[in-house]
Amino acid sequence: MRILQLCKKFPYPLKDGESIAITCVAKALHELGCSVDLLAMNTHKHWVDTNSLPGHFNHYTRMETLGVDNRIKPFNAFCNLFGHQSYHIERFVDPHFATALERLLQQHQYDVVQLETLYLAPYIPVIRKHSIALVAMRAHNVEHEIWERIAANSAPLKRWYLQRITPRLKAYEVAQLNQYDLMVGITRRDVDHFKALGMHIPATVTPIGVDSRTHQPDDSSFDRPLSLSFIGSLDWMPNIEGLRWFLYQVWVPLIAPRHPELTFHIAGRNTPAWLKRLQLPRVVVHGEVDQAADFINQHSVMVVPLLSGGGMRAKVLEGMALRKVVLSTPMGMEGIEATHQQECLIATSPAEFADAINWCVAHNNALAELGIQGQHFCAQHYDNLETARELLDVYTSMGRKPVLA
Repeated sequence: MRILQLCKKFPYPLKDGESIAITCVAKALHELGCSVDLLAMNTHKHWVDTNSLPGHFNHYTRMETLGVDNRIKPFNAFCNLFGHQSYHIERFVDPHFATALERLLQQHQYDVVQLETLYLAPYIPVIRKHSIALVAMRAHNVEHEIWERIAANSAPLKRWYLQRITPRLKAYEVAQLNQYDLMVGITRRDVDHFKALGMHIPATVTPIGVDSRTHQPDDSSFDRPLSLSFIGSLDWMPNIEGLRWFLYQVWVPLIAPRHPELTFHIAGRNTPAWLKRLQLPRVVVHGEVDQAADFINQHSVMVVPLLSGGGMRAKVLEGMALRKVVLSTPMGMEGIEATHQQECLIATSPAEFADAINWCVAHNNALAELGIQGQHFCAQHYDNLETARELLDVYTSMGRKPVLA
């Protein structure tokens, strides 16, 4: 089967959930015998030198990138208040990208064009005009819901602005729901939500998968003094929002004074200036790290304090695959049906987070076993090859005659 994957950013390095989700499914589909091509925007914010990719990034039959300037421009953002289009979406509309897509579709026959996130939906007319391929929307989350949650937790001026432009994103997302041939949701909850919004096309759930062969747990972290970690893209607003909440609502008032032996380590790309200047007791800001797995392996507890966002957190699965104890909000565990104190720890309020960390301190000898249970759960329910095989079965059953690779 020949598949064209469209992305709004180049899916490397694997330091954020979107890149991990895109790369994992592409690798698995390739391993299952598919020919997978990639057309990706190479944006200013996430620019990648594709000439310096590692040798193991070899799962694409064909890769093409196009520079797209989708930076937020204050004048355009202001003017958008008086228009009708979604500013979230129009930043990803680029005529040169459309031309590149048209050329690929004319030169190659595809069975499936897989859109990675809603932001590729503006290119559906180009696909319909130049291809008979099945159009699959791989929705990493419910986009408008993320922005509604961000708006609710933002400062007054930002909340005012987001509350005026986010309804347009919702209107666009709802209007596109039945323009695809197939909805591929990351979680069952997201698919059900789309149905409630009026979606009646075929849909399937394909969670983010983990290749356990590439994860090498280091259990020595459980033999060292307990330490906590956070890792995630630090230019993604839900991560910043949750991290700031954890620092000032949990760590400073409830944990640091009671547990002078504990340290909290923060890593992530595009670390903001305020975080680099942070001077809080026993909080270490590492910035971007070379290997996420090495950083995760150094600490026995991974903290995921998400208050907004949507879809699945790939870093949660990565932490579980590395046998670490994941301490998360219910939002952070969305799409991952793990059970509190069986495969992970779940907390909602500052007091619950403090109780969970106090439990970790008091039961340090039980943390390794909790990590093992999380790893087994992850391997059983989120194996990358199995999730991709189920998606491939759905593609095959949709009735399109396969194109020979």
